[in-house]
Amino acid sequence: MATNPNYGDITPEIEAMAALSRSNSCIDPADYVRYDVKRGLRDLNGKGVVAGLTEISDIIAKKVVDGQSVPCDGELYYRGVNVQDLVNGVLAEKRFGFEETAYLLMLGCLPNAKELEEFRRQLAYYRSLPDNFVRDVILKAPSHDIMNSLARSVLNLASYDENADDISLPNVMRQCMQLLAVFPMLAVYGYQAYNYKSGSSLYIHAPNPEHSTAETILALLRPDSAYSYWEAHVLDICLMLHAEHGGGNNSTFTTHVVTSSGTDTYSCMAAALASLKGPRHGGANIKVIRMFEDMKQTVKDWEDEDEVRHYLQALLDKKAFDKSGLIYGMGHAVYSLSDPRANILHDMVEKLSREKGRTEEYQLYSLVERLGPEIIAGERKMYKGVSANVDFYSGFVYHMLDLPLELYTPLFAMARMAGWGAHRMEELINMGKIIRPAYQYVGQHQAYLPLTGR
Repeated sequence: MATNPNYGDITPEIEAMAALSRSNSCIDPADYVRYDVKRGLRDLNGKGVVAGLTEISDIIAKKVVDGQSVPCDGELYYRGVNVQDLVNGVLAEKRFGFEETAYLLMLGCLPNAKELEEFRRQLAYYRSLPDNFVRDVILKAPSHDIMNSLARSVLNLASYDENADDISLPNVMRQCMQLLAVFPMLAVYGYQAYNYKSGSSLYIHAPNPEHSTAETILALLRPDSAYSYWEAHVLDICLMLHAEHGGGNNSTFTTHVVTSSGTDTYSCMAAALASLKGPRHGGANIKVIRMFEDMKQTVKDWEDEDEVRHYLQALLDKKAFDKSGLIYGMGHAVYSLSDPRANILHDMVEKLSREKGRTEEYQLYSLVERLGPEIIAGERKMYKGVSANVDFYSGFVYHMLDLPLELYTPLFAMARMAGWGAHRMEELINMGKIIRPAYQYVGQHQAYLPLTGR
């Protein structure tokens, strides 16, 4: 065996170890029914196990009609305010709304003009990194996985914070504000460092304190820092829609679980980032884009319903794309008839596709949105409805904004930092016991054998 193996090498010995682990760790699926285990902390109807209480956001997917719970068009509320109303207010007043959304989530109320301006000033004040941080941390070991780079940078920031372990509310508020402010820099600089390692020019622009978060992202990313107001406006709406989604989603629940242990903010947010990067969570929009790229190459006539239907059927039959049996962007753990975030993006995508000359692609997305639920319902036992989710359109938006694929999930993280910060503080304010769910042991007990007797 080599004495200095390369990272990533899987030796035959490791293959054998993995096979042995698999053979000794498979649980009979019938046991989950036998012990009434809610796999994924959800029942068959998709309803989550209640593990806590929150005042931060509310998701409505069903309403009671004549004493019966029936599916309804989805609604999402931040601190009791309908997200659709938040977006409508921003559109009507032609301004950026992510900072207002972050204020609402983290402080619990809508700010007046003076309070909002002070919040923006605080973000601008904190939108800087320690001396030589870019050189010593971000540029030192670039990664193609920007989420890993982002998590590493967050953990490294703890070394520069003299009060990293202080979990008093003012200190945690400060830390969350700082992370909210620098996430765009950490992610974009991480991407630029990876690009430079791959042979491209290196661009490290300083942030403009007058810019909104959406403007900052575009200005830091593009070589000439140029962007249109509409581009920044659309990205701002995306950030608003991704800022929060209840306490039960995987990364937010992770935030609660890790916070309940009493750990520091940097460790907590690194854990949330690790959760979000998974393709079943924040990485889903990348899967949607790649699925559509495969579809556009496979389907000759994008307007032919039968041809598109045949491709979608092949996806479900595990004969197309990644052979996972999934139509990415379709379905949600909670929503059934519609995802309100997808509905909001749908209208913006149509306008953006016209401006970018990509209406044919938009029409293909719309066709898949219409046919997908019908095909899924015809193939699989359904406990609730299926509709397009926010990932179905968000990736297309980023694609039309010429944002690199490597930043799709980090963009989600930049927005969700507002929700994670709110939930971390809520857990600290109402902290009780450490969160510790139970697992039922279903293995066999065995006698210990001395090494010489095995």
